[in-house]
Amino acid sequence: MPTVLIVILSAAGLAAVSQALNVLSYRVLKARILRRRKWDLNICCGRTDGGGLNADIVRHADVPRFVQIGSIDRLPFKDGSFETVLCSHTMEHVENPDAFFEELRRVGNRVTLVLPPLWDLAGALNVLEHRWIFLTMRKEHHRLPSRIRLPLSRIVQRRLGQRIHA
Repeated sequence: MPTVLIVILSAAGLAAVSQALNVLSYRVLKARILRRRKWDLNICCGRTDGGGLNADIVRHADVPRFVQIGSIDRLPFKDGSFETVLCSHTMEHVENPDAFFEELRRVGNRVTLVLPPLWDLAGALNVLEHRWIFLTMRKEHHRLPSRIRLPLSRIVQRRLGQRIHA
């Protein structure tokens, strides 16, 4: 078999495996976590109902009990307002995960983070949208895992005209 054909088939195989793992991560495991709908606050909710108050900076869908917030830097809730807080697939997008996690802990007693695990290459290495790679093999966390900045993300996102928050 010619070398070029082997390379093409290998790349196609890797892409198929990567896509399958991404589907497992986002559609199966994330859906399993979200089906619990047991959170008092679902921050940066997107299109997802977390079971309590659903908050985001933009209304993406018609979710129940929605409140629009102006910023994630200082949430408009009192200290300890919520027993449980869900933050799904947001930490990898923010400029300062430590500060955002502390803000989540300020308003909630128990914070659940849903993150793209390392085995989900398409999710973990999404240079078009994400800023961080979390060094974890798990999808669900109650502490902020170690992370590294996603190489080239700032350059790619600036070139695409995305707003980078300092």
